[in-house]
Amino acid sequence: MGGGKKKQSISQMTKPKKTKEPKDKAGAPQQKKVPGLTLPDINNKKVLAELKGLKVLTPSVVAARYNIRLSIAKEFIKELEKRKMIEFVSGGKNLKVYKLLPQ
Repeated sequence: MGGGKKKQSISQMTKPKKTKEPKDKAGAPQQKKVPGLTLPDINNKKVLAELKGLKVLTPSVVAARYNIRLSIAKEFIKELEKRKMIEFVSGGKNLKVYKLLPQ
């Protein structure tokens, strides 16, 4: 039954239209954080110590921990697996779980 847009009266047509402005709660607009595009340094002892502290080693955990994209995290994990630093434990098509090998 919708019909169409209601016809405005003459007084409504003559009034200037108000535009909605977004209200900033903090004052300045916040910028989005863009995930990094570089791999963390595999040879860095600090990176290895952080990996030892993780309960679960998955690409999504690595991406969140180092603020990198998921695809970069997957490459990082493949490189660690190639260097025999981690081992595939279980997983399916979407989720892969790894464990850190003793060094």
